[in-house]
Amino acid sequence: MLVIAAGLTAVLATRPQATTEQAASPLLGKQAPPISGMTVDGTHYALPSQPGKYTVVNFFASWCVPCQTEGPNLVAFQFEHQRSGDASVVSVMIQDTAADARNYQAKIGADWPTMADGQGTIRLDYGVGAPPSTFVIAPDGRVVADYLGPATVKDLDSVIQRAKASHP
Repeated sequence: MLVIAAGLTAVLATRPQATTEQAASPLLGKQAPPISGMTVDGTHYALPSQPGKYTVVNFFASWCVPCQTEGPNLVAFQFEHQRSGDASVVSVMIQDTAADARNYQAKIGADWPTMADGQGTIRLDYGVGAPPSTFVIAPDGRVVADYLGPATVKDLDSVIQRAKASHP
């Protein structure tokens, strides 16, 4: 059964994704599940329950073609928001090796924390089936968006602008 699930995840994650859609996650409007543990660089990371700024949580794999499409968008988003200080990115790797994840992120210029999720606990807590999947967490810790497929800078900026307008 686990082999079938892994195979299905690989097929879904490597097929070209035509669109990105905002999902109707049961987490929307609720407190984000905790993210804590070791990064692929061997340091400890914990997302505060109230991060104080918007946090983009991206589930990815280095071998995932749609993730490779999305990667440069996340780098551009991080660069843009690093200057304003209102948002940051954290990644969680899915069915990947730490070495491959580090190499891929170095190649695209990603410099944010990347979680190793060996047991799949974070993935399960967020209800992620296949990569890429991206959640946006508000400064107060609520999940305000969940994207299935490669998210763009425009997607992420739009959801943050809407969230800021509805919760000033």
